[in-house]
Amino acid sequence: MDAPDKNPSLLAGQTAHPTTQSAVASAAAPELIGLVTHEDVDRARDRWEVARARSKGGAKKFGGVRLLWLLVGPGVLVFLGENDAPSMLSYSADGSRYGVGFFIPFVVLTFIMGFIVQEMTVRLGAVTHRGHAELIFDRFGKFWGFFAMGDLIFGNFLTLVTEFIGVRAGLGFFGVRPAIAVGGALVIVVAAITTGRYWTWERITLSLAVFNGLFIPAAILARPDWHSVGHAMLTWMPFPGGGRYEILLLILATIGATVTPWMLFFQQSAVVDKGMQPRDINAGRFDTLLGALLASVFAIAAILATVPLFHHGINAADFQAAQFAEALEPLIGHTGAALFALGIFEAGIVAAIAISTSSAYAFGEVMQTGHSLNRPLRDAWPFYLTLFGSACAAAALVLIPHFPLEFVVLTVNVIAVLAMPPALAFLLLLVNDAEVMGEHVNGFWANVAGVAVTVLLIIAGLGFGLATVFPKWLGG
Repeated sequence: MDAPDKNPSLLAGQTAHPTTQSAVASAAAPELIGLVTHEDVDRARDRWEVARARSKGGAKKFGGVRLLWLLVGPGVLVFLGENDAPSMLSYSADGSRYGVGFFIPFVVLTFIMGFIVQEMTVRLGAVTHRGHAELIFDRFGKFWGFFAMGDLIFGNFLTLVTEFIGVRAGLGFFGVRPAIAVGGALVIVVAAITTGRYWTWERITLSLAVFNGLFIPAAILARPDWHSVGHAMLTWMPFPGGGRYEILLLILATIGATVTPWMLFFQQSAVVDKGMQPRDINAGRFDTLLGALLASVFAIAAILATVPLFHHGINAADFQAAQFAEALEPLIGHTGAALFALGIFEAGIVAAIAISTSSAYAFGEVMQTGHSLNRPLRDAWPFYLTLFGSACAAAALVLIPHFPLEFVVLTVNVIAVLAMPPALAFLLLLVNDAEVMGEHVNGFWANVAGVAVTVLLIIAGLGFGLATVFPKWLGG
């Protein structure tokens, strides 16, 4: 069997959480075998499959492919989950207002930033076997642990509201009533997270996330000028014209559509729940890079799908519900508009699953209760209650009449930008802690990249603050 790697985070004087204690005790003393949990058994089965694939990798032609298949998941999910309904609508706003130009290469840059950040969470989870909130709680004390958890759950709840707005918007194109659309989406979310098995949950969510690719055929039906796309990628031109405040808000929203606090907590906890170890770090990097690549392609496709609105001078500033798809229908056809609408629906569903799960992970880690999708409902009811409660409350708010779609979408992304620097500060401190990371501590260039991303996000946040206080000075 795949023997567990040494966990340098279990330092002298520290106490592991109950699930860790029971696993260690069971391994050390056969008479304590009754302490082994459902979570331990399921994760051991997953590691056994990984060990078999690793041992046969050199002997079988496709052994390495199977190993990657078993280890891929958290990285793809975190990026396709971040390609959520508000993010795809933000990209659509970029394309409809400014066409092909600055925002296409800028989106690629933001996903590079996202990869830099998320790679660090892979190493943290694989080395320490602890979630992000749990590590903050252990290393920086109760105050910062509860602060990180509360900040995350609040931000996640606001984002969940926008996910169900996206669900309503997508299905609204097909004439589905809001209550039915939101209620049906909630049923899907609940069904995915009550499997009692991390592996099953991950594969179900990945299967749903694949449909983020619906934006590609929608973009093709929009008949983009590929020469202009290539020119934009090479030159970042033309730069958008118009009010500086509006442009700054869209830039911040685009950053917030790619790099957000929930991603740190979700991927690290998913890596732990999956049972990944230090020897799996390279596979985790591949998983994260694959997720960033797929998400960037789908994001650019959303921009290209809405460029016809720009060319026809259609103002998308006040679009709500299904109006984006309806406005696209005479320009890219019913099929293209339907694909766009289904893509928004899919984006909301996948993100609702991932974001509500990240809130539940953080709550369970800080409150020291069961926090694994490998645990049945009766063994980890606070974890599942947090998950269910946040999703249900957000879905209920979405049914309030005249909910301001685009304002909420852009505002949530901007809030994510403003909340990101403190989250990154904790991340950088942890990955530079030799007691926690051992030989996997951040290197020089990893720190350069991480600090650069943090500084860029701080500048973006200050820019938004100035734009808010002095809108006339910035031409708002």
